[in-house]
Amino acid sequence: MSDLRSVLGEALGEAFARAGLAASFGRVTASDRPDLADFQCNGALAAAKAAGRNPRELGQQVADALASDSRLEAVALAGPGFINLKVSTGALSARAAEIAADPRAGAALVDAPRRVLIDYGGPNVAKAMHVGHLRSSIIGEAVKRLYRLRGDEVIGDAHFGDWGFQMGLLIIAVFDEHPDIAARLGPLETDPAGFSDADRAAVDALLSAKIGLDDLDRLYPAAAARAKAEPPYRDRARRATAELQEGRFGYRLLWRHFHDVTRAALERDFHALGVDFDSWKGESDVNDLIGPMVEALRKKGLLVADEGAQIVRVAREGDKREVPPLLVVSSEGSAMYGTTDLATILDRRHTFDPALALYVVDQRQADHFETVFRAAELAGYARAGELEHVGFGTMNGPDGKPFKTREGGILKLRDLIEMTTAKARERLHEAGLGGALEPQAFEDTALKVAVATLKFADLSNFRGTSYVFDLERFSSFEGKTGPYLLYQAVRVKSLLRKAEEDGAAPGPIAIAEPAERELALALDGFEHALAEAYEKKAPHFVAEHAYRLAQTFSKFYAACPILTAPQAVRGSRLTLAAAALRQLQTALDVLGIATPERM
Repeated sequence: MSDLRSVLGEALGEAFARAGLAASFGRVTASDRPDLADFQCNGALAAAKAAGRNPRELGQQVADALASDSRLEAVALAGPGFINLKVSTGALSARAAEIAADPRAGAALVDAPRRVLIDYGGPNVAKAMHVGHLRSSIIGEAVKRLYRLRGDEVIGDAHFGDWGFQMGLLIIAVFDEHPDIAARLGPLETDPAGFSDADRAAVDALLSAKIGLDDLDRLYPAAAARAKAEPPYRDRARRATAELQEGRFGYRLLWRHFHDVTRAALERDFHALGVDFDSWKGESDVNDLIGPMVEALRKKGLLVADEGAQIVRVAREGDKREVPPLLVVSSEGSAMYGTTDLATILDRRHTFDPALALYVVDQRQADHFETVFRAAELAGYARAGELEHVGFGTMNGPDGKPFKTREGGILKLRDLIEMTTAKARERLHEAGLGGALEPQAFEDTALKVAVATLKFADLSNFRGTSYVFDLERFSSFEGKTGPYLLYQAVRVKSLLRKAEEDGAAPGPIAIAEPAERELALALDGFEHALAEAYEKKAPHFVAEHAYRLAQTFSKFYAACPILTAPQAVRGSRLTLAAAALRQLQTALDVLGIATPERM
């Protein structure tokens, strides 16, 4: 199934080729003057310059080649050589009918599906999610859903931060605060032969009673601050970290509790946002790979000594700026952050073998990932182009600075979700829906409106830019907002329910009115928006299409009576409305936004 822009582009490309020029000059875009044409092609100007010909003469030659095309009502030349195209009513009706009959709402599949791994979210043990995790979660989930819609096999990986110095800090902080835990677990250096299932259950009960996520969230920053101020405390934490990584049994039991209690809370917060992962592999999963990997790098001649440390040089001839080496082993003998990332690439090659791995991480990490990816290519863990950093800007408050609490602290994600949900409840009450829905249905709707508020505010912007989150503006049911899109979807659902109650059935599409024509063209634009978003890993193309479709449907709804129209016209318009709803919901699903039944 091809969209009109693509098939007309192919026809124009063939016309340019018959004129002895590259088919790429036939590229078609939406018309700058929709009152004059549906599409336009500007290729004659560039083609004429390349061939040393008159652009109007060349443009007319190409236009004449399409004059008999039944898909076009008119082909006209404008200005110095612009080719304007107006689609015939028959072709537009046929295309709209094709989309209406398609369960995928006009979304095509890629020709060669791939296995794609997407690394996003980036949560850490013992740290509640904050707004800094929001963009990675929202963008990564949308890219995952987009790639799945296009036909790829996609693995969403949270890449859980569950290892390293922070674990040692937490172990000694818990032992200091809870002597009974220290007495029970501290002496367990190795797995005792008599440590039974009952013993494990008793330890689990002890830890569950005394250590929750709020405790970890309180203990970690205090321990980190103390480690900076007190070298002996820092050294204790380093020893605990080393012993944990070497397999000390009591420490592993405590670490597993940290891991599990954090993950349970994180999954709850992520799920509330409509974000779910296929893999929760963490940094701990590659711990045992690091030693052999370092030795393999040494044998390949990639590891070189540098002031007591071990590095991999990744700079290339022709680099226009300095690209630093990858620090693999510090002068103190410990593996570094980049070492873990490199081992993760190796582990993913063995576990998932993806054709493409996308890292949805803050744009400020671009240099780090370039270094790691180059090292992976040198080591043979990935080929050029298989690893890609999908960067993004920051979410800022109304003051233009990174979003904070009123007191200036980092805002926790669960607090942002609740704050946005409270605003959604307020908006629904303003709309008179407070008493129209059952309490549970009202809460479910409020959460959907809140998630739509957060996600569309983010995804309507190009991911590479920073944006200002204004809760008052983005929670409105009017304007370019997530709640507005939900309102339009619910409006169509209500219309279709009423039609069914009245016994009105959908029928064959026959485009007649300008608003019908505009809606059919909007429906046709979905595939192009998906293709652009897929190629550029940029969900804002889908968000933009969803908003344009919702606006176009609103105009159609106002200009073209549906339930009161004559039977044939009513059937056509009901089919158009149902197609618009399916496509809007498909686009919203890509963005991770669920639509309620009523609002």
